Amino acid sequence: MIALVSAVCLGGCSSKDQSESEEQEKTNEVSLFTGEIIADSIDNRPVLATISNIPAARPQSGLSDADQIYEFLAEGQVTRYVALFQSKIPDQLGPIRSARDYFVQLAAGMDAFYIAHGYSPDAKKLLDDRVVDHINGINHDGTLFERSTDRRAPHNSYISKEHIEEAFSLVNASEKITARPSFSFLNPNESDKIGDMASTVQVSYSSDPNFISTYQYNQQANRYYRSVNGIDSVDKINERRIELANIIVMEMDHQTVDQKGRLAIDLESGGPAMLFHEGIAKPIEWQNKDGFLTPMDQGIPVKLTVGKTWIHIVPSLSGPSASVTYTP
Repeated sequence: MIALVSAVCLGGCSSKDQSESEEQEKTNEVSLFTGEIIADSIDNRPVLATISNIPAARPQSGLSDADQIYEFLAEGQVTRYVALFQSKIPDQLGPIRSARDYFVQLAAGMDAFYIAHGYSPDAKKLLDDRVVDHINGINHDGTLFERSTDRRAPHNSYISKEHIEEAFSLVNASEKITARPSFSFLNPNESDKIGDMASTVQVSYSSDPNFISTYQYNQQANRYYRSVNGIDSVDKINERRIELANIIVMEMDHQTVDQKGRLAIDLESGGPAMLFHEGIAKPIEWQNKDGFLTPMDQGIPVKLTVGKTWIHIVPSLSGPSASVTYTP
């Protein structure tokens, strides 16, 4: 009898423990884009938004919640951000700016829901062809997209989390993720110290200090803090500094395609790249792997530090128009 009661108790306790363990696994999942443990489901579709980066648009709203931020040249020496949100959607996002064809191609490769306000002619054609689910401020200015009074147009268009959710329904877009990246992350007890010391990193798109990013490594936090022209990069919503676990610089072919200086950027061919994390610099490569711009090392995805990543897309890693430098 005692043995029978013990067996029933053990069986019940085992089932309960297993159930609690399974529930814990459901509520704590690993982000596909940061490697961080998150409480929400990882099945939600990523959102990709074009953000203005002229000095008058700074500080931007929502960037501290971005899993990844891609920085591209738009025209001339001016850069623009394409911010990816999958772990969390911020309460407000912007200033939202116009699409370029390579932004649309990036979103299409990821099967992300794409947000922009305006478009270049080549981008408009892709959007009209519905290569990606999207919402555009040209069609929803003053409704889904709201103008702030403290900024001047066209750098004052914002969209809220509530309106992003409404946009999914409006265009009948699926909210579930379909394409998953091959990003790899270091385990909590792992460290990558193989490479040159890189406590300070500078990525320049030109000699204009307004488009030169400086990153300072904080060893205690194991994070890089970003500044531009001596001003810390912060989020306008919460005044939090932008903290980055990884900085990646990818070299891609850039070609000027019209008199306004618009560009064609090769997102497909792969090429040289640099990874900065853990206080070190490491030469790597990048590949377009199933639609995602993936950092690679000797044919396999390189292990990134768990956390957020800033990805610079440059014409060259060392040249007259763009350069990457670092110091111990």
